Amino acid sequence: MDQQVTHIYLMPGMAANPTIFENIKLPEDQFKIHWLEWKLPKNNELLASYAKRMIKDVKHDNPVLIGVSFGGILVQEMSKHVALKKLIIVSSVKTKHELPMRMKLIKTTKAYKILPTQLVGSLDLLAKYAFGNTILKRIELYKKYLSVSDKSYLDWAIEQVVCWEQDQPIKDIIHIHGDNDMVFPFSNIKDCIAVEGGTHIMIINRFKWFNQNLPKLIT
Repeated sequence: MDQQVTHIYLMPGMAANPTIFENIKLPEDQFKIHWLEWKLPKNNELLASYAKRMIKDVKHDNPVLIGVSFGGILVQEMSKHVALKKLIIVSSVKTKHELPMRMKLIKTTKAYKILPTQLVGSLDLLAKYAFGNTILKRIELYKKYLSVSDKSYLDWAIEQVVCWEQDQPIKDIIHIHGDNDMVFPFSNIKDCIAVEGGTHIMIINRFKWFNQNLPKLIT
């Protein structure tokens, strides 16, 4: 039976743990879900090298990779080194051109080098970068889902997002995006499946949409 099952690997967003996918339930006779977790980056590690390390956690041939936010950027880099059945990104960007102006400005001024990521003990800054300002009103939610608070990881992750150099979308990528996403504004996004009213955290609070639509998108 396992030969007929499609293996799906889910990558969470920046600093998030894979429990953001706890409500994603797909037919078990067709799909097997696997959660991926962030690793700490090595010193001065390039995203391409990090992606190669992450591929080692993908144990099945021809899988589906699904990544959320920064995890969406990572799975795109992973897809360059492994054969996939489908590549899906959620609440993410396909190229550097879809990044919002504020992130482009951070890159140009190199402000990412001085962001006070050491202050994330309060989780406020971490939540802002991972999920956007709206999540600040839901403290218990992000305390549950944001677990990677290592300063070296946060410094590295923010730099990888704002300095990502992908110029053209990867062929046949599927992009799912909420039209109310405040982190990666919908107005910047091209060629996506729009989720009406979807925010940057819709993988959590709109999980029913994904449970209903992912099977047909994959098959």
